[in-house]
Amino acid sequence: MTIATAATADLDTGITEHQVIKKIAWRLMPLIMICYLFAFFDRINISFAKFQLQADLGLSNTAYGLGASLFVIGYVIFEVPSNLMLYRVGARRWIARILISWGIATAAMVFVHAEWQFYGLRFIIGAMEAGFAPGILYYLTLWFPASHRGRITSMLFLASAFSGIVGAPLSGRARAERDGRPRSLSLGVSAASRF
Repeated sequence: MTIATAATADLDTGITEHQVIKKIAWRLMPLIMICYLFAFFDRINISFAKFQLQADLGLSNTAYGLGASLFVIGYVIFEVPSNLMLYRVGARRWIARILISWGIATAAMVFVHAEWQFYGLRFIIGAMEAGFAPGILYYLTLWFPASHRGRITSMLFLASAFSGIVGAPLSGRARAERDGRPRSLSLGVSAASRF
């Protein structure tokens, strides 16, 4: 028996591509979906905290809208640099950095007592979260072949739908019980502790 036939005999175990993909999906997708869920919780939570933030900080509707939109500005400005760093550092490490820094910035919303702090922190949260969604999509390309990526990506985007189903009642309950700030703290700590 030659080395080539021995190697072929060892590889012929009857495991199919479908079984391997299924095992990888069961290992990766629950955690990735939870992380994506937390990314959308932040967007839901800020809308539920609107009235309390306006009362606490004396924000007008315009000031609140500006503060909420600064998230998107930070996200857009740092999207490309974040994705370049993701490629240079590695997807696993960079996604962990995104979750930790984004979680700390979200938890810091507890300490907002002035309008300028709200503006600055929303911008920082957007900057820290920049690159998360494209980074996750890139990470999935490292694990799943093109023939399975459509199904896997649709599983990922299910998390955004579930964030509304799960996040809205939780945010509403937190608002009814408290001022919404402890919710930011628990959301940020949860996101930071995923890695």
